[in-house]
Amino acid sequence: MKQLNQEEAKRICDRVIGLSRADECSVRIDGSRVGNIRFARNGVSTSGVTEDTSLAVTVSFGKRQGTATVNEFDDKALERAVRRAEDIARLAPENPEFMPAPGKQEFKPSQTFISQTAAIDPDYRAEVASQAILACRKKNLVAAGFFTDTAGFQAIANSKGVFGHQDYTGLDYTCTVRTEDGRGSGWVTRTAADARHFDPREASDVAIEKALRSVDARALEPGRYTVILEPAATSEIVGRMFGAFGARQADEGRSFLARKGGGNRLGEKLFDEQVNVWSDPWDKDVPVLPWDSGSMLARERQNLIKDGKVASLDYSRFWAQKKGERAVGRPGNMIMAGGTKSLEELIASTKKGVVVTRTWYIRMVDPQSLLLTGLTRDGTFYVENGKIKYPIKNFRFNESPVSMLNNVDELGKPVVIGPDEVRFQMVIPPMRLRDFNFTSLSDAV
Repeated sequence: MKQLNQEEAKRICDRVIGLSRADECSVRIDGSRVGNIRFARNGVSTSGVTEDTSLAVTVSFGKRQGTATVNEFDDKALERAVRRAEDIARLAPENPEFMPAPGKQEFKPSQTFISQTAAIDPDYRAEVASQAILACRKKNLVAAGFFTDTAGFQAIANSKGVFGHQDYTGLDYTCTVRTEDGRGSGWVTRTAADARHFDPREASDVAIEKALRSVDARALEPGRYTVILEPAATSEIVGRMFGAFGARQADEGRSFLARKGGGNRLGEKLFDEQVNVWSDPWDKDVPVLPWDSGSMLARERQNLIKDGKVASLDYSRFWAQKKGERAVGRPGNMIMAGGTKSLEELIASTKKGVVVTRTWYIRMVDPQSLLLTGLTRDGTFYVENGKIKYPIKNFRFNESPVSMLNNVDELGKPVVIGPDEVRFQMVIPPMRLRDFNFTSLSDAV
């Protein structure tokens, strides 16, 4: 099915709501066209385009809810979906935390659609892959990567007057480059809403350089080191913290934001004063939809951390009502302030330290302190007197993002990083941190 414009989407939403006999009815339509190309061992392995459009209808009778999903849009299919949702709702137990559908919202549009990204075609995707493949063949290296481009839309509506429709685009790219003997590995990731901000040659050059520089890695004794974390390495760690600002978890003593003796730590200084983090649906670099799809509430610009202090918590509608607070749409991006220095300039001003390209295989150790464990890979280097001296073997680390952001030495110029494990779009600076805890060596390259 083709992408629906605002008029077409509203007509379908109105039709579904009109078919419902329930007390309340909500509708969400998602459509996308996703192009992709995958390459490995210096050759393209798969490529193609997938298209899909689906509709989810949720109805309620009192505190009983039911949801049905369909990807057919004729009148009979829509009616079957509504009746199915109603049947499920009648059979469902009452939800003691049920919240009525929100009333009409004002959605200020964000610039999530870029025509140049929507126009990406097979030739463009082939050129992305060829930049890495041909460059690696010339240097006797081996490339593998994955590029995707998306053009889609989302529409939401309910029986209380909510309606929103917006188009969006985006692209994501990762590339891993290995030496033929497997002793060196480099990696790069790039994300953009606007294809004009993506340079596949620059991206592949970064991975190639790291692969060549990481050969003959030396073992460094585990311990606490000054580290320079590239933004991609940081995002996989701090992203888990950004997703843990729930007010309910804090109030119930289930998160790092729980105060001993009860309550939460809103307003307390938990981080270095250099740390400032906020969410903004209208940010020019990482725009997101102006509503939270789950709650159908409008998003707002929100400070999460201000000068090192916890500035806000995330309230669900149920918990906001219980605590007398105001609920807003959950953030879709996180933006962290930084400085003006590039990664290279941070390295140049470091007396001794370790540069980390990437962190991966991260797992939770202790939710109360947000202690995480994970591994470095794809380019880890030792710095001395402002220069990279030699590659080092990878480490396992045990570290909390809370401790990390208390040990900030200096922040660099922020860059865009794509969706992490908790699906935030992020703007993150490279950062130099004190006392990062490497606990053991890893054989991974």
